[in-house]
Amino acid sequence: MAIGELLIIIFVSAISGMLGSLTGLGGATFLVPIYTLYLRIPIQYASGASLISTIATSSGAGSAYIKDRITNIRIGMGLEIATTAGSIAGALSVVYIFTHHLQYIVFLVFGAVLLSQVYVQLTRSRFELPKPLKPDWTTRVFRLDGSYYDHALKLEVRYYGIRWWLGESIMFFAGYISGLLGIGSGALKVLAMDWAMNLPMKVSTTTSNFMIGVTAATGSSIYWMFGYIQPFLAAGTAIGVLIGSYIGTKVLVRITNKTIRHVFTAILVILGVQMILRGLGYAI
Repeated sequence: MAIGELLIIIFVSAISGMLGSLTGLGGATFLVPIYTLYLRIPIQYASGASLISTIATSSGAGSAYIKDRITNIRIGMGLEIATTAGSIAGALSVVYIFTHHLQYIVFLVFGAVLLSQVYVQLTRSRFELPKPLKPDWTTRVFRLDGSYYDHALKLEVRYYGIRWWLGESIMFFAGYISGLLGIGSGALKVLAMDWAMNLPMKVSTTTSNFMIGVTAATGSSIYWMFGYIQPFLAAGTAIGVLIGSYIGTKVLVRITNKTIRHVFTAILVILGVQMILRGLGYAI
């Protein structure tokens, strides 16, 4: 890989890392479409590099958010059991897809996953904090509560999660999608915590960043085994994403949840439509 190509990889991955850190998706969610649609990197290698970068994103952004005391480690560790199991299943599925040259399936699924998040974001973008709901039995049993200081709102936010069983179910699917598409599946993790469990967006985002590294590490071992990870591409990607995710953590604590949602939604629409068009055979 030439120096110029490496610099392009680092720059693109840094932008993706910053966006991933802000939205809780992880930079890999943006990297795979950008690499395949604009840099023409084969999707199996883009996915492999993105999984490695996701580990870097989680390490960089996750540590910063823990320091800011926004991440709920207890909730994240409890939900991680489902995502790692799903990641193994998804990675094994993608081996079959790639070996049988069915890559268009990955493009279509990737686009559908991105666009599926748009409705949820639009319906909840009116609220800076989730509507308080009555705690249920899972709130007490799994201690789905916490608090953090919101610098943008200048107040201490206290929250209570609900419907642990629904969050856990979505997390398994999130892990499957992570292994299948080579991403941290932060979009679905945020959905599980933000929508299903009624946690504040910033808690969902930061806890997602904490979780995606473990999920990605599980799937990447299978990708490596089957030769879908190119070391130099993965290394350049990881460096850029780590830089971008660090910048993103400094921006997140200073902006509102509504702003995050609007940026999140716009990017989902653009990349989701383009991935589906590629899967249907239209050149982008």
